[in-house]
Order: sequence, then C-alpha cells, then structure tokens
Amino acid sequence: MSSQFWNDKIVLLTGHTGFKGSWMSLWLQKLGATVIGFSKDIPTNPSLFEIAKVDSGMTSIFGDVCDYNILERTIQKFKPQIIIHMAAQAILRQSYKNPTETFATNVMGTVNVLEAVRNTKTVKTILNVTSDKCYESSNLSHSYVETDAMGGFDPYSSSKGCAELVTSAFRNSFFNVQEFNRHGVSVATARAGNVIGGGDWGVDRLIPDIVRSLIGKKQILIRYPNATRPWQYVLDVINGYTILIENLWRNGPEFAEAWNFGPTRNEIKPVDWLVTKMMDLFDEKIEISYDTATKPYESSYLSLNCSKASSRLKWSSKLNLDEALSWTAEWYRHYKNGLDMRKFSQEQINRFIQL
Repeated sequence: MSSQFWNDKIVLLTGHTGFKGSWMSLWLQKLGATVIGFSKDIPTNPSLFEIAKVDSGMTSIFGDVCDYNILERTIQKFKPQIIIHMAAQAILRQSYKNPTETFATNVMGTVNVLEAVRNTKTVKTILNVTSDKCYESSNLSHSYVETDAMGGFDPYSSSKGCAELVTSAFRNSFFNVQEFNRHGVSVATARAGNVIGGGDWGVDRLIPDIVRSLIGKKQILIRYPNATRPWQYVLDVINGYTILIENLWRNGPEFAEAWNFGPTRNEIKPVDWLVTKMMDLFDEKIEISYDTATKPYESSYLSLNCSKASSRLKWSSKLNLDEALSWTAEWYRHYKNGLDMRKFSQEQINRFIQL
C-alpha cells in the first residue's frame, strides 16, 4: 500500500455509513484521498459512522444505489477516479424477511453503479465488494477458490453470487481486457470472510450481539455454536482492498478479476470459541443460551483459499485472530468509557499501518 498513490485521488465509496464503509472512509482519509460517500441511510444506532464522526473528513451524500438517476448525477458531479462499491443489504437473516429489497440493492444496485460508469470518462478503477457467501454452497471442508461456481442457498448469498455474475458480464462486455486502451476502466471483485472490528453494531451479527450482552450483562442467544467462519480483522481486509485497487490502477488488465481475502485455515474458529474468547477479553461472564428453534439455513463451514492474493498481491493478514479480537475488544472498552472514538479509531489505523 502506498499513501503517496492515494493522495488527492477522488474516490466514490458507496455504503460509507456502514461498519466496513466507515472504517474504509477513515482509512482513505488517513491516506489523503478526497472521499465522497454515497449511502441510503445510517444503518444502525449506535453507529461507527456517527460515533467516530466519519463525515467530518469527507463529503457525505445520502442516496440509494437503486435510484440510478441520483447515482449517475453524483458520479457526473464529483468525477471520481476510483469507485469502491460497498452498499448492500448485508444481513443474511434479513434477506429471508425481505428478499425483494436484498436482490434490488445487491444486484440492481451493482448494475446501476457499473452502468453509470459507462457514462463518465473519469472513472479508471472499480472494486465491487461482495462476500465469501457468493459461492455455491457445498458444506464440505473445502476452501473456496476464485474459480469455483457462484451460487448461494439463501437470498443474501444468492444476491452476492448474482452481483459477481453481473460484474463479470459488464467487465466482459464493456470493460474487457482487449479494449482496455480505449475505455481505460479496470473492474475487480473482492470476496472477504466474516469481518470483525470495533464499531460494528449490526443486527444478527455475532460480535455486536456479544458486545451488547457483555455491556448490558444480559444473556446471549447463540444460533449455530459449532458453525465455523473465516473471521478476520476489518483493517486487514481494507488493506487488501487498497493493495488490489493500486494494482488495478497501474496494471488494470492483469488484476481485473475476482479476489479472495481471508485468514489462514488455523484462524478459522467456531462460534462458541469466539464467544468464550470475547468474555475473557472483557473479563465478564454472561449466560449463554442456544436457539433450538427451527432456523433459516446457514452454511456450517466457510473457508477461503487466498493463495492468489498472497502470491500476486503479496497480501496476507497482519493480525491473527487472537490479536484481531483483542483490538476489537479494546475499541468497545474505549467506547464504553466515553473516549473520543474518532481519535481512537485513527490511532488503531496508525498502529495497524506501522505493523
């Protein structure tokens, strides 16, 4: 990653008010980029976006990626050079409750971003952030590689698989390698695992559920105690996105494809392990109960093969899972104690960059 590269680059970031979007915004501000955020709303209360005063270092616009006209006008007005598309309906269980919204946002929102880029001459690089759940579910002890089939059992996972296919179709049809010298646009997708870090307040997400229970000293309800996930620290993932975008900018056709960003296999732990570890870090004990009711389907095992990012981008996680959880718990403890969370979030970014 090169801070010199990012200085004064104009970046449009969709979904900037979300958990990952807020950290991405702070990261880009640290690197000296001119950041324009585009989001439908602030998705949680409390939110990292508000707690860390993320908008104080950027231009923040409220608009829906499903509204093509306002999205195109925003791109035409601010003339971004780089687009990072994070706006999404990102909660799996919510996708069962409202599949129409999930497909509209995750699929047509992606279509709108890519179509709007066709009508501007300033955008050179697009990164569409999808999910490790975009793959056809096998429930086997198999680490997905980028060439595995897209699929998705549930509406959320399926919508992310569709977003990958949409991106591939636009890349092949309008931003293909053969005509790169004419259009000059490189498009890639990033598939990350279960991202953790301070400031996540999402509903039906494990770390926020644990933190709410620990702070409130309330019982926590666990749905899938034995499910394993590729947990990884938010800044590790963002660092990977940043490195990929720099390579797309400099050598577009070589990197315009799909990329996995995940931890090594020995960092993949079950839900129960994570709950116990967070209780230890908070030095608090809470009662754990297990949801025995019939639940919507979720894959019991997820793992990513990230050898391509390791070999070609020279990327790997800086923090192991123990360290990632320690940094996460540290953020929430500082928040609980009423400290300046913009300053502390920036301090964590500085500390991470120096590793």
